[in-house]
Formats: sequence, structure tokens, C-alpha cells
Amino acid sequence: MNIMFLAKGLVIGFSIAAPVGPIGILCIRRSLTQGKIVGLLSGLGAATADAIYGFMAGFGLTAISSLLLGQQTLLRILGGLFLCYLGLKIFRDKPANESAQINHKLGAYASTFLLTLTNPMTILGFIGIFSGLGLGEANNYFDATLLVLGVFFGSALWWLLLVGFIELFRDRLNSTIFQWVNRVSGLIIISFGILAIATVIWQ
Repeated sequence: MNIMFLAKGLVIGFSIAAPVGPIGILCIRRSLTQGKIVGLLSGLGAATADAIYGFMAGFGLTAISSLLLGQQTLLRILGGLFLCYLGLKIFRDKPANESAQINHKLGAYASTFLLTLTNPMTILGFIGIFSGLGLGEANNYFDATLLVLGVFFGSALWWLLLVGFIELFRDRLNSTIFQWVNRVSGLIIISFGILAIATVIWQ
């Protein structure tokens, strides 16, 4: 047993989650307009997908990762279209009320889970990091499991810290600001979607 695998997984999960991309923008927007629970569930959806990719890299599941990488063009298009749809929906959304927040909890988790899972660059990132640190072939299944758990909790820790930070400012905002948050975050997410599709067209 090597507890260092858990520690390394924590660092990897935190590092993978921290860069602000479409998932980060989505989580920030939901935390501001729908509350910390919806924001945290959005982050946990991404953390779950990170853990699945960490599982593939940690357990050396090259057949599955190769299959995903072989379909990366299709995945990028689907992910880009989903981002455009989500961004447009967010842009047109009115500030959410309390009952709407309850209905959005499952969707918040599922949407970020699918968005992260359809990003083939995530598995490439994990394979690169694991190989660089000599973790691609963990000593045994227990060590690999510790590594995957570390990835999940490291990623979840980032989202928890982000949502907690945003919650400090949420009470100071009004419905007009929430409406602008929707518009700005919607446009940013649409831009990420267009960029994802454009990279496929131009490659």
C-alpha cells in the first residue's frame, strides 16, 4: 500500500480541474444565479468524469482510451454543439427562482459530467501526466484505486473552494446583475462551443 498514490491523485485532480474553461464558467454562473448546491453539483459532475478518465489511465485501459481518442472528432463536434446549445439557453435564461433550482440539480450534475466526458483532451491530459510521473502502470489495483480516488477528491476540492469563494459575493448581487451574468457567461460558453467545432473544421 502506498498512500502517496492518493496524494498524487489529489494534486493531479486539483490541477486538471483548476484551469478556467467552459466548465468553470458554467459552474461560476450557476453558483451565482442558482446557489451553491447547484454550483457544487456542477463541479462534482466534472469531478466524476475526471475520475473516470483517471481510472482509464491509472488502470492502463488503453483499449478504451484509444477508442475515445479515435472518435475525438465526433466527440469535439458533439461537445461543441452541446456547448452552443447550453450557452444560448443560459443567455436567454431569466434569473432562477427557488423552485427552478430544485429541478435543475440533477441536470446540473449530468450536463457537466457529459461535457467533461466528451472532451478527448481530458484523457490525453491524464495519459500525459500519468506517464510523466510514472503512474501509468500502478503497482497494484489498490494503488490504482487510491490514485483514482485522489483524482476525484482533488477535482472536487477545487470546485468546493470555487463555489465557497463565489458564495461570499452572491448576497450582494441583484436580479439585474444576475441577468448580465447569464448573458456574459452564455456568450463565453457559446464561444467555447464554436471554437471546439472550428478546430475540427480547420484541422
